[in-house]
Amino acid sequence: MPVKKYKPVTPGTRGMTGYTFDEITKSTPERSLLIPLRKSGGRNSYGRVTVRHRGGGHRRFIRLVDFKRDKRGIPAKVAAIEYDPNRTARLALLFYADGEKRYIIAPVDLKVGDTIMAGVGVEIRSGNSLPISSIPVGTLIHNIEVQDGRGGQLVRSAGGAAQLLAKEGDFAQVRMPSGEVRLIRQTCYATIGQVGNLDHGNIKLGKAGRKRHKGIRPAVRGSAMTPRDHPHGGGEGRQSIGLPGPKSPWGKPTLGYKTRRNKKTNQYIVRRRSKTSR
Repeated sequence: MPVKKYKPVTPGTRGMTGYTFDEITKSTPERSLLIPLRKSGGRNSYGRVTVRHRGGGHRRFIRLVDFKRDKRGIPAKVAAIEYDPNRTARLALLFYADGEKRYIIAPVDLKVGDTIMAGVGVEIRSGNSLPISSIPVGTLIHNIEVQDGRGGQLVRSAGGAAQLLAKEGDFAQVRMPSGEVRLIRQTCYATIGQVGNLDHGNIKLGKAGRKRHKGIRPAVRGSAMTPRDHPHGGGEGRQSIGLPGPKSPWGKPTLGYKTRRNKKTNQYIVRRRSKTSR
């Protein structure tokens, strides 16, 4: 998908880029697959801000996406490729042979009119969903389940693709987009192909207003605050933070500080992600 560049007729459009939406074939979503999105503005049930810089933004509807792909053995025809404001990837609207309609994440090569299917013995082609045991080694996959039957949880954003490296016993080794190699049970389902909208990383918002449309409010630098508000604050004029490393407003280390606490799944990580592939 090509990227659209704007003429610098205003300061905000200088360097701004956007989508051409060439792959979008339907401008309005399927109403039967919509539910309203209730925003919290970053506040908890007591009304206190627990996540900063949230609020406002354009009104959205949640598209009900089929991550489980549990209609096995029933062919589905791709009726449209649609835009989803809640994710970076595009959605494909499927019309199943039994009349049901569902959304899935649209891979790169999927086009309107294609027929796809989910199941054990289906063809190895983009958009089909199979258990990892039925997928050849070296295949690019996305929408990968972590627990059998729970639905895809890994590799769902624009341009993402994992690679099936090896199979041994009940597990398979899968290399994630981050470079991490992880063990996944061979009974878990995954979808063939790479997630579409490859040029998402080349988009430059260009102005603050496009951030506000996304529901992201302004963020003030810690070095511009006072010492009582932020560890980086204080001092006469601009100067370094004067600390061993950057800190959050509450004094916790950031930028590289490991916060992982889930020791249960450490046994499934074969190789940690590399710093260069983030």
